[in-house]
Amino acid sequence: MLYNSIMKKKLLALLILFSFIGTNTAVLADVLQGHAEKSEKYEQELQQELFTGKVETLDRKDVINMTVSQVLDSNINIEGDEFFAEVTDEVKGDKGVIIPKGTIAHGKITQTGDAKRMGRQAWINLDFDYLVTPDGREIPIEGKMSTKLHPVAEASKIVVQDVGYTVAGGAMGGFLALNWLGLEAAIASQGYTIAGGAAVGGAIGLGMALIRKGSDVLIAPGDQIRVKINTSVELPVYKESALMQHEMFYPGLDIHISDIKHEKDPFGEVNTITLTVMISNMSDKTFSGLDMALVNDYNSVFRPSIFGDTKLMFKQIRPGDKFAGRVSFAVDNINRNFWLTFYDRRKGTALTKISIDNAYRNVSEKTKKKNQNLRKKKTNFKKEEDLLDLR
Repeated sequence: MLYNSIMKKKLLALLILFSFIGTNTAVLADVLQGHAEKSEKYEQELQQELFTGKVETLDRKDVINMTVSQVLDSNINIEGDEFFAEVTDEVKGDKGVIIPKGTIAHGKITQTGDAKRMGRQAWINLDFDYLVTPDGREIPIEGKMSTKLHPVAEASKIVVQDVGYTVAGGAMGGFLALNWLGLEAAIASQGYTIAGGAAVGGAIGLGMALIRKGSDVLIAPGDQIRVKINTSVELPVYKESALMQHEMFYPGLDIHISDIKHEKDPFGEVNTITLTVMISNMSDKTFSGLDMALVNDYNSVFRPSIFGDTKLMFKQIRPGDKFAGRVSFAVDNINRNFWLTFYDRRKGTALTKISIDNAYRNVSEKTKKKNQNLRKKKTNFKKEEDLLDLR
């Protein structure tokens, strides 16, 4: 009896299940169809919002400027290691931007070479296989970058360095001979003591050149790498409005950035952003340079640099005041996105955020070219020796 009761309950449950499926199949189909329609419509609206409808070709002649997201070290990394890089300059065609700044590139280390004697440098070869744009599109590419010099260029570079070592050794040898034997001995021997000393010094210098080991390679976030494209890809052209960064404004406070220059700090590092700004304060607050900062997309805050023009830093801009001047900021990575931010002095909250990227679109092409040339001057990615390393 119990068995029959259980079987009847199972049969009833199956009948109810089949009945439900049968009566709701059409409804379920309508729901799925509705979602498909909505997704397709949303995709079309997104395409219209982002793109102009025109198409450009990313060609073999193109070079994409990037910066790596993590340190690549020829002493540590090995072939096959994967990494990500970020596009630092928009790639433009005749019709507009096809790859925006901030696009992520996937890369892999394909070959490495160790530093060798006679000053031969270490090297790293990088391959890139796809990009991911800020709007989520994945673009297959074939790109390459290498720190390895052409054999002729490498040989000539070694010769120049080794001549420097030999000459320096010769000069030091002559100087030591003059100190040890004295000026009288040098005159009496008609300069042969100095010549002999120079020869010994030159031999020491040549020996140093032969045993000198080349530098290892270090590519760090902030270093600009140039990736050569080896394929052709057709890409849609972005609308300029789709590339604009979000901004925040405070009523009555008008800030206009007319020029943006990348500069070296006193130690020779390209990490300074100098802005030419015009400020009209018709708000109800008083501001000074100490109330502003550059804030990047990682929310790191950088105050005005004392190595730049400090006039604005200590200037009080009261309601009704207008001011034009320059202000510099020393940042950790000049390739990131930044906002010029003014803070409420009492509360410490941001009142105004002006996008440096948006303002950069109106900077002269001459300034942009100078900035780009300054950022790409580092090409050897030489790893400096650690003075504390006793190996």
